[in-house]
Amino acid sequence: MRKYLLHILIISFVFLLTLLASPLHAQQTTTVTRIVDGDTLKVFYLEGEESIRLIGIDTPESRVNKKTKKDAKRSGQDIETIIAMGKRATEYVESLVKPGGLITIEFDVQERDRYKRLLGYVYLPNGNMLNEEIVKAGYASVMTIPPNVKYKDRFLIAYQEARERKVGLWGK
Repeated sequence: MRKYLLHILIISFVFLLTLLASPLHAQQTTTVTRIVDGDTLKVFYLEGEESIRLIGIDTPESRVNKKTKKDAKRSGQDIETIIAMGKRATEYVESLVKPGGLITIEFDVQERDRYKRLLGYVYLPNGNMLNEEIVKAGYASVMTIPPNVKYKDRFLIAYQEARERKVGLWGK
């Protein structure tokens, strides 16, 4: 009998640890308050407005900052070109998501990045994943940062197809 109780206790303890290790909010439906740029939104989350960075993708910057300068140096493109591409990516996202619209956020391993932004895969009311739609349309590159790599392969396929079709930023 004691062995049986010990087994029950161990199983309960493992279950509790598993429960505590998983994100509290694996999915959360929320309201968009504004579109910051091609890969960042502001949303109403829990009790206030927060930024959410779309996991697995990277769009060009839409204003001058450190990353714009770094990207210009790395790519050989001028800052004005990068900003113009960033504005096109932002406009594309604005065509899919509107302030006041509902989205569902799916979290991966980490719920926040080092800047305290939420990290998520965002689903539109039609069920499509916004992150993937942006890549498919040619407005983002794939940028996976472990441990948040759940949909890396989907994004890579969408990226290759967008490049081959020469859509979005990959067009003329």
